[in-house]
Amino acid sequence: MASVDEATRLPGVDPNTPSIARVYDYALGGADWFDVDRRAYEHLKKVVPHQDAVGTANRRWLERVVRYATETAGIDQILDLGSGLPTHRNTHDVAQELGAEVVVVYVDNDPMCVARGRELLEANEHTHFLDLDLTRPAEVMDDPDLNGHLDLSKPVLLMQCGTLHHIDDDRDPAAIMHEYVERLAPGSYAMVSHFFDPAGENEHMHALARQAEQALLDEGLGTGRWRTRAEIEAFFDGLELVAPGVVELHDWWPSGPALRTPWPDERLIVGGVGRKS
Repeated sequence: MASVDEATRLPGVDPNTPSIARVYDYALGGADWFDVDRRAYEHLKKVVPHQDAVGTANRRWLERVVRYATETAGIDQILDLGSGLPTHRNTHDVAQELGAEVVVVYVDNDPMCVARGRELLEANEHTHFLDLDLTRPAEVMDDPDLNGHLDLSKPVLLMQCGTLHHIDDDRDPAAIMHEYVERLAPGSYAMVSHFFDPAGENEHMHALARQAEQALLDEGLGTGRWRTRAEIEAFFDGLELVAPGVVELHDWWPSGPALRTPWPDERLIVGGVGRKS
């Protein structure tokens, strides 16, 4: 658990209000969280008790996509939006594990993420952390520091890993994503993982998704939307989906045969990768 005295010296950090980034950090076994974040996560687990497996599946999926983009598709620039707090096997760890000079720019505006990111993620000359708001695509893509690190006239991998489901409908996350896609160079890829509401596909799972969404609201996080397949696929407008499309994370190019049946919780998050022609 983070030191309250140390953390509150960071402007904007409130140890009495839960933070999405800190809740994720607690879920992944990190140390940059407060009791309020632990309580929020444990309340969510009353509805979806295997949420730990969801967090792990999301990180493993991130690793597979980053390897695909860098090793197979030849992408050597990555923009990781809403990257959160440093954890095990961060994006640059995966992208640069073969010694390749892949440039990774992390973006987040949570004050603790910014402090820890600059401290722990800027590990080499090819890795950078910027304090920017991912919900403002023009400001992100026009930022002079970002453009000093990335050549946006060339292909990049744009990452929205577990981010868009924390943007409420009234902020139009599909329009935010579309603006990013419009600014990507041909040959770029975009990845999205998102909480999934299988409305019209599975009524039992649909009810579970609605309960999970309410559990997040109960604890004051204020954001967290389980969206339908059509709503999630709209994030890929302007892109050609890479097979197998938008699927449950364990079905996106798994590293081997399944050793167990996925928990219901794990079926309530999907991911996909799109390529811009």
